[in-house]
Amino acid sequence: MADLFATYYYHPRADTTPEHAAQALAEEETTGTWTDISTTTDYIRRLDGVVESVEPHGTGYVTRIRYPLEIFEPGNIAQYLSVFAGNLFGLGRLETVRLLDVEFPDTLVAPFHGPKFGMEGVRRLVGTTKRPHVGTIIKPKVGLSPEDTARVAYDAAIGGVDLIKDDETLTNQAFCPIPDRVAAVMGRLDEAQSETGRHVLYAVNVSTRADRILERAEIALEHGANMLMVDVLTSGFDAIRALAEDPSVKVPLHIHRTMHAAMTRNPEHGIAMRPLARLVRMVGGDQLHTGTASGKMGHTPVDEIRGDNEALLCRCYGLKQVFPVSSGGLHPGKVAAELGALGTDLVLQAGGGIHGHPDGTAAGARAMRQAVDAFMEGIPAEEYAKDHYELEQALRKWGSSAARS
Repeated sequence: MADLFATYYYHPRADTTPEHAAQALAEEETTGTWTDISTTTDYIRRLDGVVESVEPHGTGYVTRIRYPLEIFEPGNIAQYLSVFAGNLFGLGRLETVRLLDVEFPDTLVAPFHGPKFGMEGVRRLVGTTKRPHVGTIIKPKVGLSPEDTARVAYDAAIGGVDLIKDDETLTNQAFCPIPDRVAAVMGRLDEAQSETGRHVLYAVNVSTRADRILERAEIALEHGANMLMVDVLTSGFDAIRALAEDPSVKVPLHIHRTMHAAMTRNPEHGIAMRPLARLVRMVGGDQLHTGTASGKMGHTPVDEIRGDNEALLCRCYGLKQVFPVSSGGLHPGKVAAELGALGTDLVLQAGGGIHGHPDGTAAGARAMRQAVDAFMEGIPAEEYAKDHYELEQALRKWGSSAARS
């Protein structure tokens, strides 16, 4: 495949045929404009977008458009997006349009190194092979002091989580600055490791302006951070790339997708998660939130999430696999639904579903691990809970949930 192909779902304006609407999209994103112009010359026609197909789908249409390789600047994510996800969303001939997927040619992926660790590297750090990882988020989102943040992290670690992360709104505020927070958390995680023998990752949120993110990451690393977190859509894809490609950053990158639903939620308009997932993998994220099969943010069909995860896990382009993260409203009663729908190459991220356990954070972490163990052993959670107190208490509080279709 020499060129780039993008697939869109759209509704044409009432006075426009599906074919003309697709052509308008291809022209807008390459060499065309709204009227004939005298500066159009024959030699630029090689850069025209080409409508490969138009097919009915649901109440609208799906079109696949080929963008010539030469129109792209290799290695420039901002420029890539300006072509296949640019002005088209406001185009007058389209009532709605959603970018579903992008097929990148090798030439446009080659400048990117991809994940430094990838899923297998993260598993090696934690010491797992097949089972899903269990993670938690420091709760409340904001407000805790460094010492109280560290206490929550310790409780989660001794309870059995593999990953602890900041929430997306906690960065470097005065009430919990990164140097103090990281030092406190890593000190308590060292205690937990000496007690349990387990290595737990802490993803500290270093999201900030792109030209300062490496400086902030270096501060976190100096204070012992063993994982970094970036809010990709608010910080930018190249913020991840800056960290992933810097030789001084020798820890995995956990990627949060806060703000994504402004683009992904509407099934008729915007950008689906899959193109974003492909870009995160290219620029070097090691873990990425992709959605839940049973959680609180349930607007994405499960088969679409599976496809998004496959974009992270496929053996392609020579890039390491990215660990998909399921997060948002999870608790032990939802573990079987998540793993049954999405598989075990997954990070199960529970905040309230751990800290809200009747017996506290450590018990909540144990309950999540017990629910994972039950699934891996092929035992229903309700049955497993009969001799696992923490899981029994969690199911008593929250019950069990099935995956969406």
